[in-house]
Amino acid sequence: MTDQTHDRLLIIDFGSQVTQLIARRLRELNVYCEIHPYQNVTEAFLREMQPRAVILSGGPDSVTRPGSPRAPEALFTMGLPILGICYGQQVMMQQLGGLVQGGKISGGGGTAEFGRAFVTPTTALPLLDGWFEAGDEQVWMSHGDHVSKLAPGFEVYGTSPNAPYAITADTTRNFYAVQFHPEVHHTPKGAKLYENFVRLAGFAGDWTMGAYREKMIEAIRDQVGDRKVICALSGGVDSSVAAILIHEAIGDNLTCVFVDHGLLRKNEAEEVVGMFRDNYNLKLIHADESDLFLGELDGVSDPETKRKIIGRLFIDVFQKYADQVEGAEFLAQGTLYPDVIESVSFSGGPSVTIKSHHNVGGLPEKMGLKLVEPLRELFKDEVRALGRELGLPPSFIGRHPFPGPGLAIRCPGEITRPKLEILREADAVYIDQIRKHGLYDDIWQAFVAILPVRTVGVMGDGRTYDYACALRAVTSVDGMTADYYPFTHDFLGETATRIINEVPGINRVTYDITSKPPGTIEWE
Repeated sequence: MTDQTHDRLLIIDFGSQVTQLIARRLRELNVYCEIHPYQNVTEAFLREMQPRAVILSGGPDSVTRPGSPRAPEALFTMGLPILGICYGQQVMMQQLGGLVQGGKISGGGGTAEFGRAFVTPTTALPLLDGWFEAGDEQVWMSHGDHVSKLAPGFEVYGTSPNAPYAITADTTRNFYAVQFHPEVHHTPKGAKLYENFVRLAGFAGDWTMGAYREKMIEAIRDQVGDRKVICALSGGVDSSVAAILIHEAIGDNLTCVFVDHGLLRKNEAEEVVGMFRDNYNLKLIHADESDLFLGELDGVSDPETKRKIIGRLFIDVFQKYADQVEGAEFLAQGTLYPDVIESVSFSGGPSVTIKSHHNVGGLPEKMGLKLVEPLRELFKDEVRALGRELGLPPSFIGRHPFPGPGLAIRCPGEITRPKLEILREADAVYIDQIRKHGLYDDIWQAFVAILPVRTVGVMGDGRTYDYACALRAVTSVDGMTADYYPFTHDFLGETATRIINEVPGINRVTYDITSKPPGTIEWE
């Protein structure tokens, strides 16, 4: 609870994988919000935070199970506007005197609903202004249980084939509840529902990246004082924005360390060092530790093991260079909100871990360094907005994301120096093609993965037995969900021809058309 100057909205997290999307919807409306796991939200917590409104998230549990998650009883007597989403609706009904029937998954035999559904309105409701103008509305359902009896004071405002109480409200108390997920893009007008809710709750919509910049500069100064910070600078948007923001707060007390782990793209090390030494008055150490990283990764094929090795060495390298910066007490990282969500639920909540991120979590106590993570609450698009606020050039702000483990997770199977060189050359050709066709800014992220298989080919009169590679390009808003980019066949054919002709070691090119979910953006 760091912000004290803006009206705050509390999101109580019951473990949904898309709780963070609720926060994104609210950030788009310039509403300051915080996600906290249900087990941390006590009556004392509520009175200290003083939120203007509360949203109860979805979750994987069943309210019919003894001991399942609940909201604090005091929440419903504080006069706050409340919106319950899916499991959040069921919690409201169960705690306020209604009933929830378990579905087949939870052993209750009731109806369940997964995927697209259509809601039919029954009565007008200010929460739904702008909805149902053309009839029934598409929503996204994902529930194994359903409400079978409304709590006293509630009325039904919308139904779906398997959710008779798809939209309910007690307008006297400003309590609203929906069975579907308005935060996902499969509910086309979901953003409008959140807009209506924050309007009904009286939010001013004054939370901006300008406000965040001011807040974080003050917070960094409060945390760091006149002590020194070393920053993990990768040259990507996240770490660079973090570095510029911290530099604005503490000036020469910041030293940036650029770790070259031998897993960067073609010419990237030279470009990063040149850009920051030539254009920004930052202290920068170029730590070329490629032999160390590649030596320990030699023969390793398991993706989680790769990440853990890189994460451990990342810490070791920073300990080494921290010792060279006299008086350094803090390590700054460009950790983002999605990184935190995917590693552990934000603030220790119940969400399921998807994969580990090397730049998330506490540092070993032996380092004696504390973390400074000024972007930890932000999504990627917000980081770019903050970068613009800080005056970074548009060409830099628009750079595609690049993962901390670098090319290690774009090289399934064992990592070798020859394979990395092949991958660098293929990736450079691919990105050059995207830029030449004017597509770079339309794509969220694009890269090549070199596959752990060799295929037979014919080049001239000779037989080849070389690697296959996969092209990946996705569109996204925040990296939490993504669709593949619809290249033309002409573009793909031209690109494949260039890669095969210009990159020795590759004789077959494929295009990955998997969305997220079910896949992830990166291959490992």
